[in-house]
Amino acid sequence: MANDSNALDLKQLFAPSNIRQLAAPLLLLTVLAMMVLPLPAFALDVFFTFNIAISMMVLLVAMYTRKPLDFSVFPTVLLVTTLLRLSLNVASTRAVLLHGHTGPDAAGKVIEAFGHFLVGGNTAVGIVVFIILTVINFVVITKGAGRIAEVGARFTLDAMPGKQMAIDADLNAGLIDDKEAKRRRAEVAQEADFYGAMDGASKFVRGDAVAGILILIINIVGGLIVGVVQHDMELGRATHQYTLLTIGDGLVAQLPALIISVAAGMVVSRVGDDDEDIGAQFVNQLFSNPIVMVLTAAILLVLGLIPGMPNFVFLLLAAGLGALAWYLNKQRAQPEEVAPPPDAAAQQAAQQAEAQEASWSDVTPVDVLGLEVGYRLIPMVDKSQDGELLKRIRGLRKKFAQEVGFLAAPVHIRDNLELRPNAYRITLKGVDVGNGEAWPGQLLAINPGRVSGPLAGNATTDPAFGLPAVWIESSRREQAHALGYTVVDASTVVATHLNHLIMSHAADLLGRQETQSLLDHTAKDAPKLVEDLVPKLLPLHVLQRVLQYLLEEGINIRDMRTIIETLAETAPRSQDPIELASRVRMALGRAIVQQLFPGNTEIDVIALEPGLERILQQAMGTGEGGAIEPGLADTLMRETATAAQHQEDLGLPPVLLVPNGIRWLLARFLKRAVPNLKVIAHSEVPESRTIRVVAVVGG
Repeated sequence: MANDSNALDLKQLFAPSNIRQLAAPLLLLTVLAMMVLPLPAFALDVFFTFNIAISMMVLLVAMYTRKPLDFSVFPTVLLVTTLLRLSLNVASTRAVLLHGHTGPDAAGKVIEAFGHFLVGGNTAVGIVVFIILTVINFVVITKGAGRIAEVGARFTLDAMPGKQMAIDADLNAGLIDDKEAKRRRAEVAQEADFYGAMDGASKFVRGDAVAGILILIINIVGGLIVGVVQHDMELGRATHQYTLLTIGDGLVAQLPALIISVAAGMVVSRVGDDDEDIGAQFVNQLFSNPIVMVLTAAILLVLGLIPGMPNFVFLLLAAGLGALAWYLNKQRAQPEEVAPPPDAAAQQAAQQAEAQEASWSDVTPVDVLGLEVGYRLIPMVDKSQDGELLKRIRGLRKKFAQEVGFLAAPVHIRDNLELRPNAYRITLKGVDVGNGEAWPGQLLAINPGRVSGPLAGNATTDPAFGLPAVWIESSRREQAHALGYTVVDASTVVATHLNHLIMSHAADLLGRQETQSLLDHTAKDAPKLVEDLVPKLLPLHVLQRVLQYLLEEGINIRDMRTIIETLAETAPRSQDPIELASRVRMALGRAIVQQLFPGNTEIDVIALEPGLERILQQAMGTGEGGAIEPGLADTLMRETATAAQHQEDLGLPPVLLVPNGIRWLLARFLKRAVPNLKVIAHSEVPESRTIRVVAVVGG
């Protein structure tokens, strides 16, 4: 049994899924073993060739990477490849010093090739080439890539709060769900970790370059000592042979190091569209303007006509760039495809349609919700172009149904040539309820009130919440995040504005048809409850009005079971929608308070002075809604607005606690003066919650 168990463990260990996990540890163990164990010349050839191959693979992967996080393992790759090169240096140094006196292939054919063929067997040329490669790697590429990684890490960390706020804004607007928000937050954290790791990993490459120079000097000196003292070689022959071996060893290590450094620079310096790799960006942005090609060709042509210059080369390149400019200009000048003219049958059908009399089909109903856009915004809402705004509106309606409790009418989108090109208009039952402008391709940087500096761009106002904002170019996204702005794209601006208007007009969106659909949906789970209420105890239009009263004050109607049960108890005694809505509010009191004050904390509210309460109860109890003396009304609105503003400054929701009898009338009276104020009744506060009065109106 024990043997069977061991066999089973070995099978699991060498299963295909586990071999991949063992690859990295085995590679590291092999690299460390090379520093200790002597390697034959053939093994050195294999490992040096593998080192060159892995560096080329890293460079190609970096070129085809669309965004840095697609190659998030790159800092670890830098460490492993650096360790591999240093191990090879140790192993090759051992081979050179032990067997260098035997001939130029003492450390393998690869080192011999780099020492003889690449530099022509000339030690002076080899040293110069090695120093030049090392200087390029150490002073230019590695230093620049390290600086970019350092700055990128700092700006990424500074921009994290703004990016998190943008994710929260999209989540609250219903544009993304919890899973997508979680994924984006993880991506923001990974981006910061990546640039931080790249900042540290670049130090390995710089250290490798310094180590290469020191190893070169040590190998030459050590080789001379070993060759002259131990093997009785002539000084000139020992110098030539050991220097060539050392140069070959240095070049075969520095070439992969240079390639890896270039790959690191390409990854951290990448800026632009995530839909294109670096090669596509290079070609599209550098060779796409025919004017640039023509000017460059003209300059080369002038230089090629100067006596003494390499005329053929300059004229050849000038002709090539001129041909490329002509081709690009021809491509741009091609007209767009025009639809073929309609045939005779289609023309005849159109004429017959014009000759027909008007009918009821010509009467088009007014859209409950409408979005009209200028012609420059059409790509955002065009299904054939996969318009981003269409996806956001679908997510917006779904989130509205989940949070409010009923499915709103679909948004009908159409273009309107009467609008400005970048303008849009949101209509509710044919009436304009909101409008604004959006600039596709640009970003809106919204000032939440705590930015650390100004931002260049076109100043404007956020159409949804009225906050100061700036339209900026896409390239300024990171700068805006670092300054504390909340940055959103054009489709998010329109979707957020639409979501804000839908939430604030939820009561107007609940029509008779929506109420009946809501009842039908509730009847699937509680058929008897719905059947006993409508139409036996309460007409459908009264139920609709009760639900609208709740929505007008920001109360969702998801708990339809409680609403219907409360109405079934109250309807035999009263059919007044206001009275019914008040009873429903009492039943939903726990949810109302929980929405305003999450958790079990104290309820910080504004209260009325007792004398003022009595005056208002007397005034509002005189019938027909009552009447308040104008001076008292002005004072009430002014002091309530001041108290509500004080609550908001403290980070608390502005809530006014009043007696039951005056709650509804007082809420409607103060709605225009203090739109954000929530008025709740004493009977709506659960007994388990503690009330703390932080301000008194009329005191």
